[in-house]
Amino acid sequence: MTGQHLAGGWLRLLPSAGEAELTRSYSLSSEREMAIGRDPTCEIVLESAKYGMVSRYHASLRPLSQNRWQICDLNSSNGTFVNGQRLQGCRELVSGDRITLGEGRDKAKFRLRHRGAELIFESHSSHSSSFIPPPESPPIEAEVNLSQLFPILSTAKDLTRKAYLIPGIFTVIFVVLMFATVGQPGAILFNQLLVATYLSGAAYYFVYRLCGKTKPWWLPIIAATATALILLSPVLPVFIFLFRRILPGDLPNSLQTLSFPELFLRMFIGAGLMEELLKALPILGAYALGRRLASPWRERIGVWEPLDGILLGTASAVGFTLVETLGQYVPEFAQNVTMTAGQAAGQIVGLQLLIPRIIGAVAGHMADSGYFGYFIGLSVLKPRQRWQILTVGYISAAALHALWNSTAAFSGLLLVAVGVLSYAFLTAAILKARMLSPTRSQNFATRFLETPKRLD
Repeated sequence: MTGQHLAGGWLRLLPSAGEAELTRSYSLSSEREMAIGRDPTCEIVLESAKYGMVSRYHASLRPLSQNRWQICDLNSSNGTFVNGQRLQGCRELVSGDRITLGEGRDKAKFRLRHRGAELIFESHSSHSSSFIPPPESPPIEAEVNLSQLFPILSTAKDLTRKAYLIPGIFTVIFVVLMFATVGQPGAILFNQLLVATYLSGAAYYFVYRLCGKTKPWWLPIIAATATALILLSPVLPVFIFLFRRILPGDLPNSLQTLSFPELFLRMFIGAGLMEELLKALPILGAYALGRRLASPWRERIGVWEPLDGILLGTASAVGFTLVETLGQYVPEFAQNVTMTAGQAAGQIVGLQLLIPRIIGAVAGHMADSGYFGYFIGLSVLKPRQRWQILTVGYISAAALHALWNSTAAFSGLLLVAVGVLSYAFLTAAILKARMLSPTRSQNFATRFLETPKRLD
């Protein structure tokens, strides 16, 4: 390995153990990046059945100049190795380097079928005038095997991890339950509960996939349940008395009597500050509990980084949204319609109100609570600035909350803009939390959502 400037280069894919000594070569581009992985959009595509340890977007080859390349790992699941050393970020290649994609530092073990892919970086000296890149070998058609005829035999272990089997199971269960209640007394109320639970669960699962940090499945359920119980307990009247009786957060029956600045101020105190603090109680409880537990439970349950705060904050918002929607808004709205148009019309209108309120929680309660949760987790990472961080997070989350409530009383168009803004704040917090995460290398959202950057 001399590191000399090169006039051309290619990768040579080595055969797996037990195969005929047939290699496949790939010419390298001096103008654009080339991705290597199992995804069909990669420039160098590796067969999924043969190279199961290779990620969809595993690594990329990037030209540094006309005759120089570097290889970069794309947050692959099982690592990229150059000459037996695991790659962290990017590294310039020289002629003769061996690149290993997938598990295993032992070449003998690594060359086994289904363990990974190994490539040799080869190049041609600029002093040679007879350089001809090796031709790509034609693919050899293999006989169909049992796993290809019955895919579930070879992919069963990946169903829960990569194929959304769990969401599919819950979808089937909810559909069957809704069919079972058709024509039954009280079916509308039961179906409203099912629809609300399913939609809020789907919204939370979306945020969970964006966050990319694994948490026990029962922990967000406990956080949502805790918030729901707080709303149904004597704690809520205490909050109402403090923020809407002592502090100027109460609202008149007719909002049109207030100017927008006055309405925003009242919403900021009586809705934003009050409700965001209430929804933060499960996050603070998890933080306090985690500090008292031994490893590994303290890491699994506690709040140690912004991603933990976001996951628990959005889960708490789900419980708040369900109680507020099913216990207050839908019954009141349906009752008003029932008095004028009948019970059937009231139930239909109640369902019409339920769906947008639950789905809209992603840009409403979930966005605000998740955003505040980010600051709670950030204060744990940076304890010296804890109170400054918490103050900024609490005030900004309450302001977003108040802005959503205030614009709803004046303009639907403004409400759309505020909803988009709230969702943007949440997703920006998630992206930043992923960057700050001490467990960034284990984050599945990075591999799931991010694709290699192209130079062309």
